[in-house]
Amino acid sequence: MLSGCLKFIIGVFLAMVVLLAGGVTVALYFMNRTAIPPAKPMFANDYPAQPKKPKGAVAKNPPSPKPEATAASSPSPSPSPITEPSPSPSPSPSPDALPPGAYRGQVTWPQGLSLRSEPKSDAERVGGVGGNQKIIVLEASADQAWLKIQVEGGTQTGWVKAGNIQKLDEQPEPAGVTGDR
Repeated sequence: MLSGCLKFIIGVFLAMVVLLAGGVTVALYFMNRTAIPPAKPMFANDYPAQPKKPKGAVAKNPPSPKPEATAASSPSPSPSPITEPSPSPSPSPSPDALPPGAYRGQVTWPQGLSLRSEPKSDAERVGGVGGNQKIIVLEASADQAWLKIQVEGGTQTGWVKAGNIQKLDEQPEPAGVTGDR
Protein backbone atom coordinates (compact mmCIF):
# COMPACT_ATOMS: atom_id res chain seq x y z
CA MET A 1 0.00 0.00 0.00
CA LEU A 2 2.88 2.33 0.78
CA SER A 3 4.44 1.66 -2.63
CA GLY A 4 1.11 2.41 -4.40
CA CYS A 5 0.78 5.69 -2.50
CA LEU A 6 4.41 6.59 -3.31
CA LYS A 7 3.81 5.85 -7.03
CA PHE A 8 0.75 8.11 -6.98
CA ILE A 9 2.64 11.03 -5.37
CA ILE A 10 5.59 10.70 -7.76
CA GLY A 11 3.19 10.51 -10.76
CA VAL A 12 1.37 13.71 -9.69
CA PHE A 13 4.71 15.44 -9.09
CA LEU A 14 6.02 14.45 -12.57
CA ALA A 15 2.78 15.57 -14.23
CA MET A 16 3.10 18.99 -12.57
CA VAL A 17 6.74 19.28 -13.73
CA VAL A 18 5.79 18.42 -17.34
CA LEU A 19 2.88 20.92 -17.35
CA LEU A 20 5.02 23.63 -15.77
CA ALA A 21 7.86 23.05 -18.30
CA GLY A 22 5.39 23.19 -21.21
CA GLY A 23 3.84 26.41 -19.90
CA VAL A 24 7.24 28.06 -19.46
CA THR A 25 8.25 27.02 -23.00
CA VAL A 26 5.08 28.48 -24.54
CA ALA A 27 5.44 31.69 -22.50
CA LEU A 28 9.07 32.15 -23.59
CA TYR A 29 8.15 31.55 -27.24
CA PHE A 30 5.46 34.26 -27.23
CA MET A 31 7.61 36.69 -25.26
CA ASN A 32 10.42 36.32 -27.81
CA ARG A 33 8.02 36.82 -30.73
CA THR A 34 6.69 40.06 -29.28
CA ALA A 35 10.18 41.36 -28.41
CA ILE A 36 11.25 41.47 -32.10
CA PRO A 37 10.55 44.97 -33.49
CA PRO A 38 8.65 45.11 -36.79
CA ALA A 39 10.33 46.33 -39.98
CA LYS A 40 10.34 50.10 -40.42
CA PRO A 41 7.61 51.14 -42.87
CA MET A 42 8.60 53.22 -45.90
CA PHE A 43 6.36 56.14 -46.83
CA ALA A 44 6.29 58.29 -49.95
CA ASN A 45 7.88 61.22 -48.11
CA ASP A 46 10.80 59.04 -46.89
CA TYR A 47 12.46 59.19 -50.31
CA PRO A 48 16.22 58.56 -50.07
CA ALA A 49 18.26 61.76 -50.13
CA GLN A 50 21.05 60.56 -52.45
CA PRO A 51 19.00 60.36 -55.69
CA LYS A 52 17.98 64.00 -55.17
CA LYS A 53 21.62 65.19 -55.41
CA PRO A 54 22.14 64.14 -59.04
CA LYS A 55 18.77 65.58 -60.05
CA GLY A 56 19.67 68.91 -58.41
CA ALA A 57 23.06 68.85 -60.09
CA VAL A 58 21.48 68.22 -63.49
CA ALA A 59 18.96 71.01 -62.89
CA LYS A 60 21.76 73.54 -62.38
CA ASN A 61 22.99 73.18 -65.96
CA PRO A 62 20.01 73.62 -68.34
CA PRO A 63 17.96 76.64 -67.13
CA SER A 64 19.49 79.82 -68.57
CA PRO A 65 22.06 79.15 -71.32
CA LYS A 66 19.77 77.57 -73.93
CA PRO A 67 16.89 80.10 -73.80
CA GLU A 68 19.47 82.90 -74.22
CA ALA A 69 20.73 81.13 -77.33
CA THR A 70 17.16 81.19 -78.66
CA ALA A 71 16.83 84.89 -77.87
CA ALA A 72 20.18 85.56 -79.54
CA SER A 73 19.21 83.72 -82.73
CA SER A 74 15.71 85.28 -83.04
CA PRO A 75 16.68 89.00 -82.92
CA SER A 76 19.11 88.67 -85.85
CA PRO A 77 16.52 87.95 -88.64
CA SER A 78 14.32 91.03 -88.07
CA PRO A 79 15.55 93.82 -85.75
CA SER A 80 12.54 96.16 -85.32
CA PRO A 81 9.56 93.81 -84.78
CA ILE A 82 11.47 91.53 -82.39
CA THR A 83 12.46 94.40 -80.09
CA GLU A 84 8.79 95.08 -79.32
CA PRO A 85 7.92 91.44 -78.48
CA SER A 86 10.96 91.18 -76.19
CA PRO A 87 8.93 92.68 -73.29
CA SER A 88 6.28 89.98 -73.88
CA PRO A 89 8.78 87.12 -73.56
CA SER A 90 10.08 88.67 -70.33
CA PRO A 91 7.77 86.31 -68.37
CA SER A 92 9.64 83.42 -70.03
CA PRO A 93 13.09 84.63 -68.97
CA SER A 94 11.93 85.36 -65.42
CA PRO A 95 11.06 81.67 -64.80
CA ASP A 96 14.25 80.72 -66.66
CA ALA A 97 16.22 83.19 -64.55
CA LEU A 98 15.92 80.95 -61.52
CA PRO A 99 18.43 81.34 -58.70
CA PRO A 100 21.51 79.10 -58.98
CA GLY A 101 20.61 75.52 -58.10
CA ALA A 102 16.85 76.11 -58.38
CA TYR A 103 14.63 74.06 -60.68
CA ARG A 104 10.98 73.58 -61.54
CA GLY A 105 9.00 70.75 -60.04
CA GLN A 106 5.52 69.45 -59.36
CA VAL A 107 3.85 68.20 -56.18
CA THR A 108 3.28 64.44 -56.41
CA TRP A 109 1.27 64.00 -53.21
CA PRO A 110 -2.43 64.05 -54.32
CA GLN A 111 -3.71 65.67 -51.11
CA GLY A 112 -1.19 68.52 -51.31
CA LEU A 113 1.54 69.52 -48.87
CA SER A 114 1.93 71.77 -45.87
CA LEU A 115 4.54 74.48 -46.16
CA ARG A 116 6.67 74.76 -43.03
CA SER A 117 8.70 77.73 -41.78
CA GLU A 118 11.73 75.51 -41.10
CA PRO A 119 12.92 72.12 -42.42
CA LYS A 120 11.43 70.00 -39.64
CA SER A 121 8.08 68.27 -39.04
CA ASP A 122 7.14 70.23 -35.94
CA ALA A 123 7.87 73.66 -37.49
CA GLU A 124 5.08 76.22 -37.83
CA ARG A 125 2.78 75.70 -40.82
CA VAL A 126 2.94 78.80 -43.04
CA GLY A 127 0.71 77.67 -45.89
CA GLY A 128 0.01 74.88 -48.30
CA VAL A 129 0.36 73.78 -51.88
CA GLY A 130 -2.11 71.60 -53.79
CA GLY A 131 -1.53 68.25 -55.45
CA ASN A 132 -0.02 68.38 -58.98
CA GLN A 133 0.69 72.09 -58.53
CA LYS A 134 3.80 73.44 -60.23
CA ILE A 135 6.47 74.84 -57.93
CA ILE A 136 10.05 76.10 -57.99
CA VAL A 137 12.55 74.29 -55.77
CA LEU A 138 14.87 76.93 -54.33
CA GLU A 139 17.20 74.91 -52.09
CA ALA A 140 17.59 71.69 -50.10
CA SER A 141 18.31 71.20 -46.42
CA ALA A 142 21.74 69.97 -45.31
CA ASP A 143 20.49 66.38 -44.97
CA GLN A 144 18.60 66.58 -48.33
CA ALA A 145 15.37 65.45 -46.59
CA TRP A 146 13.60 68.82 -46.97
CA LEU A 147 13.21 71.21 -49.93
CA LYS A 148 12.49 74.93 -49.79
CA ILE A 149 9.93 75.67 -52.50
CA GLN A 150 8.06 78.62 -53.96
CA VAL A 151 4.65 78.28 -55.53
CA GLU A 152 5.06 79.02 -59.24
CA GLY A 153 3.47 82.34 -60.11
CA GLY A 154 3.33 83.38 -56.45
CA THR A 155 5.48 84.60 -53.62
CA GLN A 156 4.60 81.98 -51.00
CA THR A 157 7.66 79.96 -49.90
CA GLY A 158 8.19 77.19 -47.36
CA TRP A 159 9.78 73.82 -46.62
CA VAL A 160 8.33 70.42 -47.66
CA LYS A 161 9.54 66.81 -47.48
CA ALA A 162 11.79 65.94 -50.43
CA GLY A 163 10.00 62.74 -51.52
CA ASN A 164 6.80 64.60 -52.43
CA ILE A 165 8.26 66.65 -55.29
CA GLN A 166 8.99 65.51 -58.82
CA LYS A 167 11.48 67.43 -60.93
CA LEU A 168 9.97 68.57 -64.22
CA ASP A 169 12.06 67.86 -67.29
CA GLU A 170 12.72 70.91 -69.38
CA GLN A 171 13.76 68.82 -72.38
CA PRO A 172 11.16 70.20 -74.90
CA GLU A 173 12.72 73.70 -74.89
CA PRO A 174 16.14 72.51 -76.07
CA ALA A 175 14.38 70.36 -78.73
CA GLY A 176 12.62 73.52 -79.96
CA VAL A 177 15.97 75.31 -80.04
CA THR A 178 17.38 72.53 -82.21
CA GLY A 179 14.40 72.79 -84.55
CA ASP A 180 14.89 76.59 -84.87
CA ARG A 181 18.52 76.20 -85.89
